[in-house]
Amino acid sequence: MGALAWLLIPLAAAVVAALWGRWAARHRSTGDGASLAGYERFRTAMETGALGEEQAGDGESPRGPVVGPVP
Repeated sequence: MGALAWLLIPLAAAVVAALWGRWAARHRSTGDGASLAGYERFRTAMETGALGEEQAGDGESPRGPVVGPVP
């Protein structure tokens, strides 16, 4: 009976390892749609911000001329 127990322990471990391997390799959805849409909005905002700075052209901030180091 002891020999049977010693054979069943590795068999049970192999079954558990196979189940875990199957679970770990399952197909997961990445959910990148919302992230990519947010990135696209960010890029658009940065591009329009850069165009606004080029159109200003005088190098002044909206609050007036920049004097000294800007924090």
